[in-house]
Amino acid sequence: MTSSSDDFDALRARLHRAIPGGAHTYSRGDDQFPAIAPPLFVRGKGAHAWDTAGNRFLDYGMALRAVTLGYADPRINAAAAAEMEKGVNLTRATLTELEAAEALIDLIPSVEMVKFAKNGSNVTTAAVKIARAYTGKRYVCVPRQQPFFSFDDWFIGTTALKRGIPTDQVSATLVFDYNDIASLKALFDAHPGEIAAVMLEPATTATPCPPSSQAPANWPGQPGCPGETNFLQEVQSLCRAQGALFILDEMITGFRWHLQGAQTFFGVQPDLTTFGKGMANGFSVAAVGGRREVMAVGSIDRPGMERTFLLSTTHGAEMPGLGAFIETVNIYRSEKVVDHLWAYGKKLRDGMTEISNRHGLAQHFQMDGPAISLNYLTRDRSGNLSLALRTLFAQELLKRGVMMPWIAISQAHGEAELQQTLEAVDGALGVFVQALDAGTDGLLQGQAIRPVFRTHN
Repeated sequence: MTSSSDDFDALRARLHRAIPGGAHTYSRGDDQFPAIAPPLFVRGKGAHAWDTAGNRFLDYGMALRAVTLGYADPRINAAAAAEMEKGVNLTRATLTELEAAEALIDLIPSVEMVKFAKNGSNVTTAAVKIARAYTGKRYVCVPRQQPFFSFDDWFIGTTALKRGIPTDQVSATLVFDYNDIASLKALFDAHPGEIAAVMLEPATTATPCPPSSQAPANWPGQPGCPGETNFLQEVQSLCRAQGALFILDEMITGFRWHLQGAQTFFGVQPDLTTFGKGMANGFSVAAVGGRREVMAVGSIDRPGMERTFLLSTTHGAEMPGLGAFIETVNIYRSEKVVDHLWAYGKKLRDGMTEISNRHGLAQHFQMDGPAISLNYLTRDRSGNLSLALRTLFAQELLKRGVMMPWIAISQAHGEAELQQTLEAVDGALGVFVQALDAGTDGLLQGQAIRPVFRTHN
């Protein structure tokens, strides 16, 4: 790597002087990366990104999982540019937004109507409003193990970050435990006839499969949990029985687990679904969609129906992003992108596990989750999760040209990228062994990464 720490410090100072937090999402903040990480990237191409000094990094962050084909994909860029020539954003609804809506409806079996927006928080909040308007009930339930659903008060007030949020704005949000249907039933028992919806991600590194059938190492991408009732199916049945809406947040799982979403992979049909992230290969597109009867609370063509101000965004139907979405779907259909993401993930997991075992780190550096949703766990000598060791590992990868704050795979990750990654992991784990024996002092530069949801800086 070239460039001095003074150059990076100056850039960081400029960022924090101009932008609260130094970035427009907290996951990009300085406290989420090793101190040696470049504070800015200037461009990306394929699976790589370049910093202000011209250093190239193989990237596994992929724009917070929003880029699934690769940076600056010429097919997506051309589709967006063609929409720019049409005017970008017009006074009435456009043919592009109609075609984009129809494309999502055609793709996802549970979606009969759709509203677009520019970010995920807007559509998850809209889903909550739809559920309350449709059911006439108050409460919404979310799993405590899933860290983020919206920047709006109804959710953030359930985290440690409560500053600026009135208590009454979050009092109607209830939490349960993922993969524990009894904990959700307890909420329905405590609030009979008052729960409007249950919202959850279908899966993260934790999946809804019963332990007896959960075998991520063997999943090739076909429907999960064959022959058994999984947790999502239990949630769906409970919601149906209790008159609550079943909402899946597929912001991350959509366009990764299955062409038709993780809901198809796991065999459920939600009342509402939210999408974003990879649906337009990095362009700002998000959506809430679902059953016509439910989505129609936002309609204006039903005379005499009480109105619901559902979701109204000037830029929600901006044409370049929707053109990028349409082309992304076309590529997914024709090139088996999902199969590639699964296959690469399996090779990466197997390779990193083999290297960890070879270094004698089987109990201290572990791969977690199925091949499509990988994470790496770093544990100290006592077996406790260690952010200092995680930061050291990420730091050593950066020194070897790989940025891996988390693992998001794209179509642009190929065999050359895999080999570069595994070579970097081998070197990084050599340093990890030293730190496991002697501690991270003298090896880790700067502070360890810290949780986003903490009460003080």
